Amino acid sequence: MSLTQVYLGLGSNIERETHLCAGLDALAGFLTDIRCSAVFESQPVGIKSGPFFNLVVSALTDLPLMELDRRLKFIEADNGRYAPDRKGLPLDIDVLLYGEQVGNFDGLILPRAEILKNAFVLWPLSLIAPQKLHPEAGKSFATLWSEALIDQALSPVAFEWRGQQLTPSQLLTPAA
Repeated sequence: MSLTQVYLGLGSNIERETHLCAGLDALAGFLTDIRCSAVFESQPVGIKSGPFFNLVVSALTDLPLMELDRRLKFIEADNGRYAPDRKGLPLDIDVLLYGEQVGNFDGLILPRAEILKNAFVLWPLSLIAPQKLHPEAGKSFATLWSEALIDQALSPVAFEWRGQQLTPSQLLTPAA
């Protein structure tokens, strides 16, 4: 079975560390070669809520796109995403890129439009895959980030998963 490179966006604004770690643990159960970007705190976009923690995960999967998306919905559900009385967004996991696929796959549009619209997706993507080309824009994520005119406050935050510090210390140190 061939493996496909995927990029996933994760976000949480309720018990952020708990839900992001639970999401990463669940992903580690069926994805391989998982790499995590730095974690950023961002203000909500499109909803009224407290600030989010966001990161991008790069991984390999042998799952077809729709099966991957189905499993992501189960992980979100396990973390209370669809609970009738939920407050905020415990866990959101989006497929940003699935190999080089472009198009509408049963309502799942790739590459995800948020990549070019939201700093909390583009900045972490530019850090984890700086040379990778956006399949439609044809520019690297590092270039897209350097050219981005996105007015969103974003701050790197210290975050640990499985004993590993995800956000590099040079991002956390304020510029002198």
